[in-house]
Amino acid sequence: MKRLLLVAPLSKSSLMGGNFFFRMPCLGLLKVAALTPPGWQVTIVDEKVERLDPTHEADLVGITTMTTTAPRAYELADHFRRRGVKVVLGGMHASCLPEEAGEHCDSVVIGEAEGLWERLLRDFELGALQPVYRHDGERPPLVRLPRPDWEIYRTKNYLPVHFVETTRGCPIGCEFCAVTSAFGGTYRSRPQEDVLTELQALRPFEGPFTLDRCVFFVDDNIVSNRGYAREFLSRIADLKLHWFGQASVNIASDPEILRLCQRSGCAGLFLGFETLSPETLAAVGKRVNRPNQYYDVVQKIHDHGIGIDGSFVFGFDTDDAGVFDRTLEFVTRAKLEVAYFSILTPYPGTRLHHRLAEEERIL
Repeated sequence: MKRLLLVAPLSKSSLMGGNFFFRMPCLGLLKVAALTPPGWQVTIVDEKVERLDPTHEADLVGITTMTTTAPRAYELADHFRRRGVKVVLGGMHASCLPEEAGEHCDSVVIGEAEGLWERLLRDFELGALQPVYRHDGERPPLVRLPRPDWEIYRTKNYLPVHFVETTRGCPIGCEFCAVTSAFGGTYRSRPQEDVLTELQALRPFEGPFTLDRCVFFVDDNIVSNRGYAREFLSRIADLKLHWFGQASVNIASDPEILRLCQRSGCAGLFLGFETLSPETLAAVGKRVNRPNQYYDVVQKIHDHGIGIDGSFVFGFDTDDAGVFDRTLEFVTRAKLEVAYFSILTPYPGTRLHHRLAEEERIL
């Protein structure tokens, strides 16, 4: 039996560094494991929650990359290749910079793994591993996806929450966000029966800290397709979930959707307010946001018993020294449950990176 090692690296510092305390499960590698056919022994090591044994025996190593973890990913890839082990790199960073990633591995998977991973493993077994695997033409449909086996994560000391996906893609295309380039500018939805079957099969985590039937929907906008969302939220209402998700601020303009979120067990939503400046929002392409409506948005969501994790970005060209005080005042007056602040960063794969590179502003 062939041995496959899948690794989620942890950078030595920064957002995804050693002080990163959100012990969230790595859904991407769990999906890759589900795509792996019988005949492979699969081991997943996530450095957020466990130590990687550098002497781990494997026939093939797959490492997922984000920009913040890429240096550590390359370090691990070089290590295993020195041992004579074939290494595959994938994930957001490797997909955006395959030439860079290719210097540290035997093969790069560009984009989504569905439809590529199975072919890569067949080529590996034939001794014909290709340097690059990418989709030709359309993105893969989200039908008949194999169900992730959460038992693999049973003892990994993650926070007791299951990650579930219903859609991919986003048409908004904010300048600083890589989602549209990575997953497309249209929404692709999974068949609802598949998602319901997956939800019904989830088994509560055990331990001193448990959250019964706690699910995080990883979609970038859980209510992106309003027709799909209405039907889906109605169907999961009887599952007694406590769920969290991400949504655009215009969810507040749909009272029916808010009622369905409440009835189906929505405990909190992550909203990208980004900035209080209309000028900045227009510059980055997030025209669905209207800062003069933010207080009303918060009030309507709170009226349905749903908490808000508000996300804000500092460092736009239009920001001035007063941006911090204005943002803090809004967070306090609006009584957001959680506020998340980030520094504008030109990640590869974003229009922001392309623009700043052309302007020779990336040092």
